[in-house]
Amino acid sequence: MAKAKENPNYKVIAENRRARYDYAIEDDLECGIILEGSEVKSLRVNSANIAESYAMVENGELWLVNSYIAPYEQAKTFGHEEKRRRKLLVSKKELSRLWSETQRKGMTLVPLVLYFNHRGIAKLKIGIAKGKKNHDKRETEAKRDWARQKQRLLKDHG
Repeated sequence: MAKAKENPNYKVIAENRRARYDYAIEDDLECGIILEGSEVKSLRVNSANIAESYAMVENGELWLVNSYIAPYEQAKTFGHEEKRRRKLLVSKKELSRLWSETQRKGMTLVPLVLYFNHRGIAKLKIGIAKGKKNHDKRETEAKRDWARQKQRLLKDHG
């Protein structure tokens, strides 16, 4: 069987690895993001951070708040603001679902991965998440450690 060819356009730009530790992700959703030209150029050279950012529904629109995209050096006069609020694109149905989940069930919207899809378009995957308490985090850590130890034991005796 032939190996699937790697798509040259698909590229992960920024990943929020801490999100899965701090939150219990219940569902995720891919959404578009409105960017300026210099922001796209900056993302192409991998300079972004979504670790301290979050998404929120405000006035019937979805916004990405506190995300960082480094300034693009070649765009001196037409640059962009690094930590500006960026609008996210989702369908009205998805928007109403996200709004109801965050209002009723006390969930938050956490950005997980910022990437270019197979068509070369910048996308953001957001997770609908519930914050973990300290004992939940310890439990997750213990499960991960046990899985690691189990693999080690299987490797040694296998």
